Amino acid sequence: MSSPRVGARFVAGLGDMLVQRQALIRRLQWIMIVAYVFLLTVPLLLPLPTNADFIWSNLTRFAQFVFWGIWWPFVVLGTALVGRFWCGLLCPEGALSEFASERGAGRAIPSWMKWSGWPAVSFVSTTVYGQLTSIYQYPKPAALLLGGSTFAAMAIGACYGKTKRVWCRFLCPVSGVFGLVGKLAPLHFRVEPEAWRRNSDHPVRHKAGVNCAPLVPIKTMQGASACHMCGRCSSHRGAIRLAWRKPASDIVHGSGRTATWWDTVLIVPVLLGLVPAALNWSNSGVFQVTRQWLVEACVNQHWMSPLSLRLPWWILTNYPAASDVMTIVDAAALILVIAASTVLASCMFLVPLAFSSVILRRRFYVLHHLAQALIPIAAASLFCGLLSLTIGQLRSDGIMIPYVDLLRAATVSAAGAWSVALSFRVGGLYQQLLWRQLAASAFFALPTVAFLVGWVAVLLK
Repeated sequence: MSSPRVGARFVAGLGDMLVQRQALIRRLQWIMIVAYVFLLTVPLLLPLPTNADFIWSNLTRFAQFVFWGIWWPFVVLGTALVGRFWCGLLCPEGALSEFASERGAGRAIPSWMKWSGWPAVSFVSTTVYGQLTSIYQYPKPAALLLGGSTFAAMAIGACYGKTKRVWCRFLCPVSGVFGLVGKLAPLHFRVEPEAWRRNSDHPVRHKAGVNCAPLVPIKTMQGASACHMCGRCSSHRGAIRLAWRKPASDIVHGSGRTATWWDTVLIVPVLLGLVPAALNWSNSGVFQVTRQWLVEACVNQHWMSPLSLRLPWWILTNYPAASDVMTIVDAAALILVIAASTVLASCMFLVPLAFSSVILRRRFYVLHHLAQALIPIAAASLFCGLLSLTIGQLRSDGIMIPYVDLLRAATVSAAGAWSVALSFRVGGLYQQLLWRQLAASAFFALPTVAFLVGWVAVLLK
């Protein structure tokens, strides 16, 4: 038997194993929930760590490292490599939301909740708020933001749907990002429509309906963007299997039908503009210049309150004992830097994408499909940016990882090259003339290269 066929059978067997081990998965989810609640709440009762505390000797430092040094960066990486298994199998928030939904009121989902802009709006809001309150450094804002999100997920589950993850499907702040990153994965649950029709009335294969918690219409499911990879539908009607596919095949062949303005907003202004600024503002010379300009403007106008007024920690960072206080001027400078980066990324990428669409002799709807080709570089930027939290915490404890900055720069550069190659493949779907495909990819490559130069300069300085 050929090795590809063996590999396909092995992967399909893994999917079937998820169906057979649902009780074990539930127990694992509760272990994750207990660990999550412990690491989120216990540091609230402890004093803030000092410079003499280390990850391995202080629970607060350890919790910070687990949440921001391991959890977030490697969940993003795992989603790109194997799909959204985290969402379906391990996420404490999703499990608690479904648990509440099983025992909840089961009301119909209101139309306002189905607005496609919520993933972008909630991700932007939580990202900016997290920076203003220093969520990566202190346990209180982490507990407020993460705990508040979990409470909201349970409340939504208790009100709407029945045994569903309504929060995860429509309102989760990272669901939109994971949906985009999941398009890169070489694994997905493949649906075979012909087998579905053939076995729909089969006395053996006609099983009871599958509870798809994230509300994906599995009969017509294409791609892995919305699928949480929980495995409950594996082998259903003999038509659904966990299977290999070409990485990023969703982007080339599926996104032309499904890409929307909100996807483009999440990719370009948010992931390529807002996120790099949010993760690097504290070391930015632009932030210092902006802050100094605002300070001088306040002094000239004799406005002293923005320079001295301290707001509660849940509005702006306020930890005098740690010599860490964010003033209104600091917050305004931070928001201006993030806003400027967002506008710059929008102009830098969207204008060339529009030119590429024109060159391909298509209307601007092709722009959204071309924007999907930016997902590799957007995902790599997010992962490498979050990885800076991991590296920073390890370095503060004297642990140096050799060549890690060079490796991050190489990762972002390789992702940029992949994005350009994907743009050429997408262009080939709309235009057969080679020179037009190349010209469209050239316009696509211009902002991509400029973005790479900026990121590599930040990573290697």
